[in-house]
Amino acid sequence: MSLKKNIILVLTMFLVLIVGLGGYLYLFSQPVTAGVADKIQFAIPRGQAVSVIASRLKEAGLIKSSLMFRLTVKQQGLGTKLQSGSFQISPAMTPAEIAFKLTQGTNDIWVTIPEGWRREEIADSFINQDFTAFDSKEFLNLSIGQEGRLFPDTYLFSRESTAQLVYKTLVNNFEKKVIVGLAKEIDQSIYDLEEALVMASIVEREARGFEEMRHVAGVLWKRIEIGMALQADATLQYAKGYSALTQSWWEPPSAADKKIVSPFNTYLNPGLPPKPIANPGLESIKATLNPLKTNDLFYLHDRSGGIHYAQNLEEHTANVQRYLR
Repeated sequence: MSLKKNIILVLTMFLVLIVGLGGYLYLFSQPVTAGVADKIQFAIPRGQAVSVIASRLKEAGLIKSSLMFRLTVKQQGLGTKLQSGSFQISPAMTPAEIAFKLTQGTNDIWVTIPEGWRREEIADSFINQDFTAFDSKEFLNLSIGQEGRLFPDTYLFSRESTAQLVYKTLVNNFEKKVIVGLAKEIDQSIYDLEEALVMASIVEREARGFEEMRHVAGVLWKRIEIGMALQADATLQYAKGYSALTQSWWEPPSAADKKIVSPFNTYLNPGLPPKPIANPGLESIKATLNPLKTNDLFYLHDRSGGIHYAQNLEEHTANVQRYLR
């Protein structure tokens, strides 16, 4: 084959490649559906990568190609401009239109409710985030007796969410994640769920990490079994309530606080408090339903956050001298 024919062949193949690539780009830059189509609610969690967003858009039937969407985002310089929130997206929109839509403000807010918060803290959080229709007093009235069942999680709420909607969402999530999700663990546990929730709320405030939670739960359940007072500082903090001085619901208790007259003072009253002191997460509930079997009766945290256990008062006193003096 002559050089001229080789050049023609290469140019032809290159032209076919360019045409094919152009056809691909055109095809996958078009909407999934022509004309008018119903919009779909598409939520983006905080910090989700563009590649994940693209894959989810493809799975939802909103774009033809996740690669094309990623190329569009990169070409338009939108990589750092995509927002979290909830968006109404139509399969009749092009990838470019969708990408631009995801950079526009959303009327929804991602709200994280940490494990171990009491209901007043939850109410304050919504007020501080400017939920215009949220009434703090209404939420507190609705949630009376529901401490422990306002499930800690990350939620997506409309700015117009009412106290009733927020309350129902948290309680429904508790039903889903705990009552249904932990049904097997609840059934196999020797502890009643209501009592376990009270204990889990204490463990949530007293321990860090699942294994530590299981150990602390084992210590506290053992105290219950032998009739020994729990002596948990977190219950004193709950009894004290809000401190205007430190602007905290969980001010570290003093020695004098151990004399507070309250059913939540576990230094004066043996057994569990009458209800949860906070809203525990899944790990603390699991740890409380299935605690570590231990002979330890004491624990303390050193100034670095490390925990130290003891089987008797003598060992505990030695730990106090060693780690806290």
